[in-house]
Amino acid sequence: MTEEEARDMNTNKTKKEGARTSSIARRINRGFVWRQFFSYLNIDLCLSIMAIVSWCICVEINRFGDFVWNRGFRSLQWDRAEEVIFYVVNDGSGRPVRFDSTLFVIFFLICLSCIGIAQVFSLLRGLFFGARKVREQLLPLNELAKKAEQLSSIAFDESKFHRLEDAISNVNPGSGDEHLNIGDKELKGLELAVNNLIDRMRESFRQQSRFVSDASHELRTPISVIQGYVNMLDRWGKEDETVLAEGIEAIKHESEHMSSLVEQLLFLARSDSGRQKLVSEKISLNELMNEVYEESVMIDSDHVYTFQEPASHDPEQVFILGDPTMLKQTMRILADNARKYTKKNDEIMFAVGVQGEECFFSVQDTGIGMIEQDISHIFERFYRSDEVRNGSIGGSGLGLSIAKWIVDKHRGHFEILSREGLGTRIIVWLPSPDSIV
Repeated sequence: MTEEEARDMNTNKTKKEGARTSSIARRINRGFVWRQFFSYLNIDLCLSIMAIVSWCICVEINRFGDFVWNRGFRSLQWDRAEEVIFYVVNDGSGRPVRFDSTLFVIFFLICLSCIGIAQVFSLLRGLFFGARKVREQLLPLNELAKKAEQLSSIAFDESKFHRLEDAISNVNPGSGDEHLNIGDKELKGLELAVNNLIDRMRESFRQQSRFVSDASHELRTPISVIQGYVNMLDRWGKEDETVLAEGIEAIKHESEHMSSLVEQLLFLARSDSGRQKLVSEKISLNELMNEVYEESVMIDSDHVYTFQEPASHDPEQVFILGDPTMLKQTMRILADNARKYTKKNDEIMFAVGVQGEECFFSVQDTGIGMIEQDISHIFERFYRSDEVRNGSIGGSGLGLSIAKWIVDKHRGHFEILSREGLGTRIIVWLPSPDSIV
């Protein structure tokens, strides 16, 4: 065999192995997407059943004084003439009683649509971009296969590759403990590498599933509040203007909260898929922080705000290369957190500066502070400490996750100093323009 023929043979083998890896990646990704799809269906079904049953129980208790499962036939009816949806139930004596359920159905469909849009976006992202990520993670397997092919001392034939492919194809990605087991000593290293890769992918899938579950839980709260006020309006709001005004204001507030939560989820979804882009330009951290400082003073009169610029008679401008909109969003997230956890009339301090080849901006409060265990988790999505989650402080636990993504994209990092009962200082370090190559 000539040297040129040997090169051609190696090239053909490389192409075949690349095609096999792509095929395996697609199968693995399809398995993940299908399981995610059915997980979404189960979550939507459970939420829908809970919302509908809760509403039916409330209206029947309000009308009859109790709820009886065997009261009689129940149904939804659409009155075309009046364009009203009625919930019809037997009153126990054979007579049907109708309840106007139009508002409930409208709000239920709006909320379900918001959840559905977020889920469809997540599925499409996994379908179109998941296989590519799997292939990238399988690249070490290709390199190991090439090295194994080059070991002339090992008697290696094509059938071993086929056995390896069949073994990988038969691995169930949804199983938590199933691993690749070929039984070939010569492929022991490859087997270990593949098993480590599968474990990492399973952990990524578990994190994604946990994210979906947490998102559904956070959306369920405003849906329940809206449902409760709709029931109250249905009972008393038609005649009592005070109840009507209170219900409309509460529904408006919860709708805005849900809209904000969906926007945060979409931001993180775009970030995960690589569709969230930064527009970098030379900007002044002084000006950005001063804008956030003035906004805070204007909208919040319950706290004392101070802004510390670089020490000099004529404050030095701190310039960086970055996206002004994204960095301002980060500053607002930190300022909003400081307001939430700081008592009334206490101080919140903003600062910017330069140290060495890095610039920084910081937000410091005199609030409740954090324990060390919480500090290590604050950038996790939906994470909130037990004290905050059980208290009256609102929030979704997504703000710092968004801030972390923005700072990472600017090649910066966080420095956090917090003491329980004393307060928290969060510093964002960013590279100066001169240090960027």
